[in-house]
Amino acid sequence: MSIIIMILLLGFLILVHELGHFIAARALGIKVSKFAIGFPIGPTLWSKKIGDVEYLIHACLLGGYVAFPDDEKDSGLPADSPERFANNPVWKRVIVISAGVLTNLVVAFLLVFFVAGVWGELPSGQADVYVGKIVAQKGESVWDSGMQTGDKILTINGSKIKSAYALTLYAKNSASFDGKVDKEVFEDNLSELEGYNLGVKVDTPIKKGKKIILLPEEDEPALRLSDEILKGLAFYKDEKLELTDEQIKLRDEIKNKEYFIGDGKTTLTDLAYAISDGARPLEIVIERDSRTINLRTIYPNNDGLIGIIPESRAITVKTETPTQIIKAGTDYLVQQTAMQLYGFWQLLTGKIPAKEIHGIVAVAKIGGDVITHGGMASGLLLTAIISAWLAILNFLPIPALDGGHFLFLMLEKLRGKPVDEKIIERISTIFFILIIVLAFLLIFNDIYALVTHKL
Repeated sequence: MSIIIMILLLGFLILVHELGHFIAARALGIKVSKFAIGFPIGPTLWSKKIGDVEYLIHACLLGGYVAFPDDEKDSGLPADSPERFANNPVWKRVIVISAGVLTNLVVAFLLVFFVAGVWGELPSGQADVYVGKIVAQKGESVWDSGMQTGDKILTINGSKIKSAYALTLYAKNSASFDGKVDKEVFEDNLSELEGYNLGVKVDTPIKKGKKIILLPEEDEPALRLSDEILKGLAFYKDEKLELTDEQIKLRDEIKNKEYFIGDGKTTLTDLAYAISDGARPLEIVIERDSRTINLRTIYPNNDGLIGIIPESRAITVKTETPTQIIKAGTDYLVQQTAMQLYGFWQLLTGKIPAKEIHGIVAVAKIGGDVITHGGMASGLLLTAIISAWLAILNFLPIPALDGGHFLFLMLEKLRGKPVDEKIIERISTIFFILIIVLAFLLIFNDIYALVTHKL
């Protein structure tokens, strides 16, 4: 039932988008010949003509469209009729083209304001993180840190922790003996090794039997992540240098040793890499019984785990007055949309793999899960975010989308004459086919993810 509700909500977004085009056109005296839900691929499930407009529902429910007499060779409307879309001034056509996007944006805000008004609160996008359970193996540092079940995690390495994601990000990227080293730490250690072992060249294999003084073991520098990274608004780029398999083996061999005896193969550079790969500390501050406590240092294992199951408790913003509803609702939608834009940028720059891209099937599945676990309010908020995101995607300057039509209108305005209709039609057809192919590829990816339980 939750998935069905989500599908209906997505259908609602398509409907209001096309209604935006339809109402704007009719209001400006431009004739509409068809109003359709779905694309004209495969059979038409339903059609009916009411007045001079034909209403249709196509089997390919991946979008919708509003058609004008200009799109039909036998429309019967005179070529010079002011009711034709192309015969209207650019400003009117811009309004019609932009109306769908604007309607999606308006609906997004209205949905958020509705949830804020009815439920009296909105998610802040943050959560208090508690220690739900300690599951680390015996001997791991969390047991000696003083951490207890029920502790509220305030900060890690000086950063405020407002989501389980932030906790996981810190732990994952602070893995001990992970086969990676900071460039500066490596360079400093190499320089010190040279100072302790005068006359030994850094990249020349150390002679067999040669005694090399090693540096005392130290922790790697504590990681410090920015607030943008912890909120998911920026990407953490791991720029650490990776050890070779031989250097990792060397690291384990010289652990807790003061000297290394040359083997005719190992260099000072190898030793510097091996020494630099150590434990990375997490300095955690917690709250317990209204007291702030600095725990003893915790070291994640080499898998980036500290051995706890976190428990998140969402922080909400009260929306009991019209001012609170508008302010909190706007902040919420802007923040969530910014996160979506950042994710899109990560995709374009190749930082998110193609296999992680999903389509409408995944949206319906995830939306259904959100409604099941978070209730109707969560489903409506997700719908609002999708509506805003659809508005942005639709206005990208891609032929066959609203943004592509807008681009051609701007070119017409600059040139003083319209772009040749045949050129527009050919380009739009190519991009329309590409969009449909992409949509079906995403559906296949979604189904594969469902079957393999990755979604």
